[in-house]
Amino acid sequence: MDVRWKMVAVGDSQCGKSALLNVFAKDRFPESYVPTVFENYTATFDLDVQRAELRLWDTSGSSFYDNVRPLSYPDADAVLICFDISRPETLDNVLKKWRGEVEKFCPNSKMLLVGCKSDLRTDLFTRSQSRHTAVSYDQVRKNLCLVGRASHNALTLSVLL
Repeated sequence: MDVRWKMVAVGDSQCGKSALLNVFAKDRFPESYVPTVFENYTATFDLDVQRAELRLWDTSGSSFYDNVRPLSYPDADAVLICFDISRPETLDNVLKKWRGEVEKFCPNSKMLLVGCKSDLRTDLFTRSQSRHTAVSYDQVRKNLCLVGRASHNALTLSVLL
Protein backbone atom coordinates (compact mmCIF):
# COMPACT_ATOMS: atom_id res chain seq x y z
CA MET A 1 0.00 0.00 0.00
CA ASP A 2 1.44 3.36 -0.99
CA VAL A 3 -0.50 5.57 1.43
CA ARG A 4 -2.13 4.67 4.76
CA TRP A 5 -4.31 6.83 6.98
CA LYS A 6 -5.99 6.13 10.28
CA MET A 7 -9.28 7.91 10.96
CA VAL A 8 -11.21 7.57 14.22
CA ALA A 9 -14.93 8.42 14.40
CA VAL A 10 -16.30 9.78 17.68
CA GLY A 11 -19.61 11.31 18.72
CA ASP A 12 -22.71 10.63 20.77
CA SER A 13 -24.35 7.20 20.69
CA GLN A 14 -26.59 6.64 17.67
CA CYS A 15 -25.43 9.79 15.87
CA GLY A 16 -24.54 7.97 12.63
CA LYS A 17 -20.85 7.08 13.01
CA SER A 18 -21.26 3.38 12.27
CA ALA A 19 -23.51 3.92 9.27
CA LEU A 20 -21.08 6.45 7.81
CA LEU A 21 -18.09 4.13 8.15
CA ASN A 22 -20.05 1.07 7.01
CA VAL A 23 -21.16 2.73 3.80
CA PHE A 24 -17.72 4.11 3.14
CA ALA A 25 -15.87 0.82 3.75
CA LYS A 26 -18.45 -1.73 2.58
CA ASP A 27 -20.66 0.36 0.27
CA ARG A 28 -23.64 -0.92 2.25
CA PHE A 29 -26.04 0.73 4.69
CA PRO A 30 -26.50 -1.39 7.85
CA GLU A 31 -29.94 -3.00 8.00
CA SER A 32 -30.20 -2.84 11.78
CA TYR A 33 -28.63 -0.88 14.60
CA VAL A 34 -26.07 -2.73 16.70
CA PRO A 35 -24.41 -0.63 19.41
CA THR A 36 -20.68 -0.29 18.83
CA VAL A 37 -17.97 -0.81 21.40
CA PHE A 38 -15.06 -0.73 18.96
CA GLU A 39 -15.13 -1.74 15.32
CA ASN A 40 -12.50 -1.38 12.61
CA TYR A 41 -13.00 -1.15 8.86
CA THR A 42 -10.59 -0.80 5.98
CA ALA A 43 -11.30 0.98 2.73
CA THR A 44 -8.89 0.95 -0.20
CA PHE A 45 -9.02 3.20 -3.21
CA ASP A 46 -6.86 4.75 -5.89
CA LEU A 47 -5.53 8.21 -5.16
CA ASP A 48 -3.96 9.68 -8.28
CA VAL A 49 -1.31 7.09 -9.17
CA GLN A 50 -1.07 5.61 -5.67
CA ARG A 51 -3.10 2.97 -3.87
CA ALA A 52 -4.49 4.27 -0.57
CA GLU A 53 -5.70 2.45 2.52
CA LEU A 54 -8.00 4.13 4.99
CA ARG A 55 -8.20 2.45 8.39
CA LEU A 56 -11.49 3.49 9.97
CA TRP A 57 -11.99 3.11 13.71
CA ASP A 58 -15.58 3.21 14.99
CA THR A 59 -15.96 3.99 18.69
CA SER A 60 -18.79 3.94 21.20
CA GLY A 61 -20.30 7.26 22.19
CA SER A 62 -21.51 5.85 25.50
CA SER A 63 -20.00 7.45 28.61
CA PHE A 64 -19.53 3.88 29.88
CA TYR A 65 -16.57 3.65 27.46
CA ASP A 66 -14.99 7.03 28.22
CA ASN A 67 -11.99 5.33 29.85
CA VAL A 68 -11.27 2.89 27.01
CA ARG A 69 -12.11 5.03 23.95
CA PRO A 70 -8.72 6.83 24.18
CA LEU A 71 -7.08 3.51 23.28
CA SER A 72 -8.30 4.08 19.72
CA TYR A 73 -6.61 7.48 19.34
CA PRO A 74 -2.85 6.71 19.05
CA ASP A 75 -1.46 7.36 15.58
CA ALA A 76 -4.74 8.81 14.29
CA ASP A 77 -4.16 11.00 11.27
CA ALA A 78 -7.64 12.46 11.60
CA VAL A 79 -10.64 12.28 13.90
CA LEU A 80 -14.19 12.57 12.58
CA ILE A 81 -16.31 14.28 15.22
CA CYS A 82 -19.83 13.22 14.28
CA PHE A 83 -23.19 14.64 15.28
CA ASP A 84 -26.78 13.86 14.30
CA ILE A 85 -28.34 16.72 12.33
CA SER A 86 -31.80 15.73 13.62
CA ARG A 87 -30.69 15.92 17.30
CA PRO A 88 -29.31 19.37 18.23
CA GLU A 89 -28.03 18.13 21.60
CA THR A 90 -25.44 16.03 19.75
CA LEU A 91 -24.01 19.24 18.27
CA ASP A 92 -23.91 20.77 21.77
CA ASN A 93 -21.85 17.78 22.89
CA VAL A 94 -19.26 18.47 20.20
CA LEU A 95 -18.19 21.44 22.33
CA LYS A 96 -19.05 20.02 25.75
CA LYS A 97 -17.28 16.69 25.30
CA TRP A 98 -15.84 15.60 21.96
CA ARG A 99 -13.68 18.52 20.95
CA GLY A 100 -11.87 18.57 24.30
CA GLU A 101 -11.37 14.81 24.33
CA VAL A 102 -9.90 14.86 20.83
CA GLU A 103 -7.64 17.84 21.58
CA LYS A 104 -6.38 16.08 24.73
CA PHE A 105 -5.61 12.69 23.16
CA CYS A 106 -4.89 13.71 19.53
CA PRO A 107 -3.29 17.15 19.66
CA ASN A 108 -1.59 16.69 16.28
CA SER A 109 -4.47 15.05 14.41
CA LYS A 110 -6.78 16.80 12.00
CA MET A 111 -10.35 17.22 13.26
CA LEU A 112 -13.28 17.03 10.87
CA LEU A 113 -16.84 17.80 11.96
CA VAL A 114 -19.37 15.54 10.23
CA GLY A 115 -23.11 16.17 10.29
CA CYS A 116 -24.77 12.76 9.95
CA LYS A 117 -28.30 11.73 9.00
CA SER A 118 -28.93 14.65 6.68
CA ASP A 119 -31.75 12.61 5.13
CA LEU A 120 -33.71 13.08 8.38
CA ARG A 121 -33.68 16.86 7.97
CA THR A 122 -36.71 16.54 5.67
CA ASP A 123 -38.14 13.25 6.93
CA LEU A 124 -41.73 13.99 7.99
CA PHE A 125 -41.93 11.23 10.62
CA THR A 126 -38.68 12.33 12.27
CA ARG A 127 -39.75 15.97 12.23
CA SER A 128 -43.15 15.12 13.77
CA GLN A 129 -41.49 13.15 16.60
CA SER A 130 -38.88 15.77 17.48
CA ARG A 131 -39.30 18.73 19.80
CA HIS A 132 -36.48 20.48 17.92
CA THR A 133 -35.82 21.46 14.36
CA ALA A 134 -32.86 19.96 12.56
CA VAL A 135 -29.48 21.59 12.99
CA SER A 136 -28.76 24.12 10.25
CA TYR A 137 -25.40 24.96 8.75
CA ASP A 138 -25.72 28.50 10.16
CA GLN A 139 -26.11 27.10 13.69
CA VAL A 140 -22.97 25.01 13.27
CA ARG A 141 -21.01 27.90 11.80
CA LYS A 142 -22.13 30.28 14.55
CA ASN A 143 -21.41 27.87 17.42
CA LEU A 144 -18.15 26.44 16.12
CA CYS A 145 -16.73 29.22 13.92
CA LEU A 146 -16.54 27.02 10.82
CA VAL A 147 -15.59 28.17 7.37
CA GLY A 148 -16.71 25.23 5.19
CA ARG A 149 -19.32 22.53 5.27
CA ALA A 150 -20.07 18.95 4.34
CA SER A 151 -22.88 16.73 5.56
CA HIS A 152 -23.74 13.19 4.67
CA ASN A 153 -26.64 10.88 4.15
CA ALA A 154 -25.27 7.40 4.77
CA LEU A 155 -27.93 5.84 2.59
CA THR A 156 -26.22 7.29 -0.46
CA LEU A 157 -23.10 8.83 1.08
CA SER A 158 -23.89 12.10 -0.62
CA VAL A 159 -21.63 14.96 0.31
CA LEU A 160 -22.67 18.57 -0.01
CA LEU A 161 -19.98 21.20 -0.40
